[in-house]
Amino acid sequence: MDRWQAMEMLVHVVEAGSFSGAARRQNVGQPCVSKIVAQLEADLGVQLLLRSNRGLAPTEAGLAYYQGARRALDAAADADSSARGAGSGMAGRLIVSAPVTFARLHVMPHLQTFLDQHPKLELEIVLDDRNIDLLEGGVDVALRLGALSDSDMTARRIGRSPRVVLATPAYFARHGEPRLPADLADHQAVVYDRPGSGAACLFQCGEMQAPVSLSGRLRVSAAEGVRAAVLADMGVAVASEWMFAPELAGGQVRRTLQDWALPAMDLWAVYPSGRKASAKARAFVAFVEATLAAV
Repeated sequence: MDRWQAMEMLVHVVEAGSFSGAARRQNVGQPCVSKIVAQLEADLGVQLLLRSNRGLAPTEAGLAYYQGARRALDAAADADSSARGAGSGMAGRLIVSAPVTFARLHVMPHLQTFLDQHPKLELEIVLDDRNIDLLEGGVDVALRLGALSDSDMTARRIGRSPRVVLATPAYFARHGEPRLPADLADHQAVVYDRPGSGAACLFQCGEMQAPVSLSGRLRVSAAEGVRAAVLADMGVAVASEWMFAPELAGGQVRRTLQDWALPAMDLWAVYPSGRKASAKARAFVAFVEATLAAV
């Protein structure tokens, strides 16, 4: 077996988490996989895997080798795909998971352009604010907002939006505007009750920091509910500009505390663990990234 094949085998071992899992993927015996990896380690003169009763884990050198090997294999697969499909475009089914409000405002209005670019592609959009299991749902790529809880996922940040404090002009007219983050204690907040988007906020202005815990009688688990409550003049909210983009542009809601910054909201493209991202999934992600950049 040549070095390229040995490199591919190591990738399968790391992604499967075991020699037996890699053997099943490649339809070979487990001793064959162990021998190939051992020979690769001997050739490189470095240990790539830590072996224990609990399974396998890459060493620091092994992780670096795996990441480089994964990039090389993906590049080769892309080259093969481009050569075979030149002139014919991408075809088949693509399943994408995305948060409801973000997709409604920033993805769905632009999908016809993507479909026109790839007329043989069928697209299924799974709208859910929860982080669904990608492998179980057969999802090719997910768009996720905020901090990622699963470090094992293959992910790439494709966008970033400022987070701001906002409310309707009618709410501010009745209750006044906060001048400092601490003033939020005197306001009713509509709290987005999701991981990374809850009541605790850390404001910053230059070298000054101001931690604030929002308080309010209403907590909502979906962005659509936060939007509806804010637009009904029920309180202030801390949200990404993406969540209220049309209303911010049209003046139906207004930012406040603009001298103070909050940690931004990141948008990630997340691929299922152990599966190479398809060319059509990467094309969709590139389309969303370009669309956001244009806006």
